[in-house]
Parts: sequence; structure tokens; C-alpha cells
Amino acid sequence: MKSGFVVLVGRSNVGKSTLLNTLVGTKIAATSFRAQMTRNIIHGVLNHEDGQAVFIDTPGIFKDRRSPLTAKLTNRVKDALQDIDLIIYVVDPTREIGDEERAMYGMIRHLDIPKILVINKSDLPEEERKHQASYVAWGQDFEAVYPLSALKGSHVDPLKQKVISLLPEGGLMYENNQLTNLTNDFWIAELIREKTYSVLDKEVPYSLTVEVDNIKEKKDMFVIEARILTNQERYKKIIIGKGGQKIKEIGQMARRELEQSLNKKVFLKLEVDVDEHWVERV
Repeated sequence: MKSGFVVLVGRSNVGKSTLLNTLVGTKIAATSFRAQMTRNIIHGVLNHEDGQAVFIDTPGIFKDRRSPLTAKLTNRVKDALQDIDLIIYVVDPTREIGDEERAMYGMIRHLDIPKILVINKSDLPEEERKHQASYVAWGQDFEAVYPLSALKGSHVDPLKQKVISLLPEGGLMYENNQLTNLTNDFWIAELIREKTYSVLDKEVPYSLTVEVDNIKEKKDMFVIEARILTNQERYKKIIIGKGGQKIKEIGQMARRELEQSLNKKVFLKLEVDVDEHWVERV
């Protein structure tokens, strides 16, 4: 059988996490229309009749913003490129080739391993994908090029087949139907962070994270205690909202998805704290 590690790379917000979830067949990585949603190295496992591929989601390359968080995320991308078997470079044809794409390609072009180019968002009208031809022209530098829609899951099966065919021979790296390396605490924190960005849109920048303090499973429900951490008091007020409306909406959205995933009632106690040093723990 075939098995190996496949890293997903690309600029921020091109759909890498959505593609990971689609390839694995279940939601593992948090997704958002906000850039820099992914901050950690996340594994998603594809079990195929001919082998096993472990996909590695990575933070997006984000060249415009200089901050301790951005620098840390860029280093994580570089670390993820060590000891892998295949690279999938995900691009967005609605955006022209810029510094982020060139920086990303500069990281991978010298690596002597197979590379696949995925042109995402193929479900959009042709007039919105006005830069697609520029990316297609890069195809000569890759083993294969796949236009697809990660969001709708269209044209993904040929990519799966190609990935497995390019992997080396080997045994299972994840057994017992394990689909990810994430702990429950981390997965729940990511889901809450996703809902926070969904509710707040652009009101709060990247200055927040979520930490889960306690998970208790009772006979008829899960009791989860978590905190949204931000680095400034003014952002805390925005996250809570007038009369606590925003934090209530975040909690309701997170609780609904948690109940669907955990198949049990969830009591979610959600608070907001100011912590200027949260980036140091990411």
C-alpha cells in the first residue's frame, strides 16, 4: 500500500482548510472568510483503498502584515515542509499572483518532491476567475494541475487518486480510524474561534484566541467552559457586545455545531478576558 505526508500550502484564505475537510470527509479544521484562520499544524487523514494520506494544513503566507503572530505562523509553514512526501499548492484564481504566491513558491520550488497545483473555486463564474490563466501557466512546474471547488467538493476525487499514486510505499501512520492529531480541547477552541470571527466579521482583527478550561461529560450532556482571549480592553467590549448580544450569538452558534458533532446536548459557558501575552502561547 501507499502512505505518506502531504502538505497543503498557499497564501492566506485560499481555501486550504476547506480542502482539508473535503479530502478527509469531515470537518477537522476551522474555516472562515477571515485570513490567517489556521494557526497550527493540523493533520487530516484520508483512508483510501490503495493507501493512506496524512494531509497537513498550514497557516497561510501573509506578507502585508508584520507582527509577532505573522512571523510565528510563517515559521510554522517552513517547519511543515520538512520530511514530507508531496506538496499541494492551493491558489485562488480570483486574486492575481502577488508577493504571497511568489514567496510560497520560493519556499517549495527547490524541494525535490512531487508537487500538485490546485486551482480552487472552480465553481465561480468565469468572469470572477479572471486570473486563472496565469496560474494554469505555472502548470509545467507541477506533476499535475487540478481546478476544483473545495467548498462544493466538485472534482476532488481525481485529486485523491493522484495523491495516493504519488506517495511512496508504506504502512498506516494513523490507525483505528483516527482522522486527526487534534485533541478535543483544541478542536473545540478552534470551532469557537471560527464562530467568533463569523459573528464579528471585521470588527476585531487577529487579536484573539480561544482557550478551553474544562470539559466535563455527564450522562445527558457535555459541560464546556472556555474563554475568548484578546489583547485589548476595547476588543473585549466589542466581543461581548451591547447587552452581551455578541457573546450570546457566538455561544449559540458554537453550541449548535458542537451538539451536532458530539451527538449530545452541550452547556457552553463562554467568557471574555484580556491577556496581552496570548500570542506567546500560540
